[in-house]
Amino acid sequence: MTRKKRCAADVATDTSAAEVIDFSAFARAVYPFLEFQPFHRTYYRLLGEFAAGNVRRLIITMPPQHGKSVGATTLLPAFMLGIDPDLRVAIASYSASLASKFNRRVQRIIESQEYAALFPETTIKKGSRPPEYIRTSDEVEIIGHRGELLSVGREGALTGNRVDCFILDDLYKDAMEAESPVVRENCWEWYTSVVKTRMHNLSQELIVFTRWHDEDLIGELCRREEHIELREWSDLEGISPDCWVMLNFEALKTTPPCGIDSRKVGEALWEERQSRKLLLSKRRLDPRRFECMYQGRPASQEGLLYGMSFAEYDSLPTDIVRRANYTDTADTGDDYLCSICYAVDTDGKIYVTDVVYTREPMEVTEGLVGEMLVKSGTRSAAIESNNGGRGFARAVQKIAPGVRVEWFHQSGNKEARILSNSATVLHLLRFPRGWAQRWGELYAHLTGYRRDFRSNRWHDAPDVLTGIIEREQPEVENSKVHRMGFFR
Repeated sequence: MTRKKRCAADVATDTSAAEVIDFSAFARAVYPFLEFQPFHRTYYRLLGEFAAGNVRRLIITMPPQHGKSVGATTLLPAFMLGIDPDLRVAIASYSASLASKFNRRVQRIIESQEYAALFPETTIKKGSRPPEYIRTSDEVEIIGHRGELLSVGREGALTGNRVDCFILDDLYKDAMEAESPVVRENCWEWYTSVVKTRMHNLSQELIVFTRWHDEDLIGELCRREEHIELREWSDLEGISPDCWVMLNFEALKTTPPCGIDSRKVGEALWEERQSRKLLLSKRRLDPRRFECMYQGRPASQEGLLYGMSFAEYDSLPTDIVRRANYTDTADTGDDYLCSICYAVDTDGKIYVTDVVYTREPMEVTEGLVGEMLVKSGTRSAAIESNNGGRGFARAVQKIAPGVRVEWFHQSGNKEARILSNSATVLHLLRFPRGWAQRWGELYAHLTGYRRDFRSNRWHDAPDVLTGIIEREQPEVENSKVHRMGFFR
């Protein structure tokens, strides 16, 4: 479904105008100061597919301060109005003043000499002329055509008969707004009663957000309508016009390289602007918020399995009877290796002392786990052998010869085990105070883990906590029996 458009070659004869059909080339022509990182090339290429009409419904999420609004809400409307001066475009944001700011930026681009050289037919009112056309900070009309650019704040009204293209940029101001059920409901009501009523069969929608909550507009749309997560450019072939195309730019890559994002796991999205070191420090300060804003994976407090209910301790008790470890090696390239060292006291309380939680390859994690076992004074380690665990256990044993290392096969149903043991996990397990800063990803994945098993992406950390309980629970019961005097 490609929109019939007026390409630059039709409106000018010079070389630069002929190349402007490419959105990235247009952006560089009117904003020569733009910094283009590899992810920007992907971003602008996808926005170009949207401008060409090859994608009708598009959702893009990325971290703050990475240039999302410059591309989607400033340059894209100017480009689309240049291609089709009869287009009616509407920009919406959480406030009318911010939406107006975007509108004024687009107007300044249209007035520039660079833009006039590329799209001479797309012009707007200057001063009071021509008097019959409108030009304000919220509405501007294209001279000699039916096109216009509108801007509106969330919950504001839209006048006119139709909108051909909606661009919704950050409909929530901050976490406080996104956490409010009233604000979220009002936003959804505004979207369904104002935005959708101004659309026709060929209207396009672009949503660009920094995520704040899993029940925001994006979350609601994903629960109600068809969508795909874009990983390869071939995914766009033959896509239904009604299907949402979704692209999430993670600040720190957690998934394997693909055609859309070739970064290796752990690499920063824009190292020169927000380095891996800086991002890790932000994650340590607030892991849950980091997962939401920077990784695009929000989780509400409703429907969580553990939530924020984990107990913490300041120092280990003196009556420690055992130091052990439980390790689950990664099942697939997308999984985490989770290895937890812990201490058990005479009452059966379990105190987590050290953790390795990573997606590094086995040749790296063997050393990390082996060194942790030695450092923590662990006496016994249990390693799941489901996927290469036996070889992993042998390698760890060489690094930590003083530790009794055993491997075993876990055949129990993961979902049933995790859910049925969750209350016992919260009752018996203790984490060191400040563990959110020490093990940010572990903290985020545990506190954001949901009761709806299928809605979770990673099960590695809950699986290990469950395994620890399963191994220690018989010992807990036996210790109680001995203290009650049944065995003397």
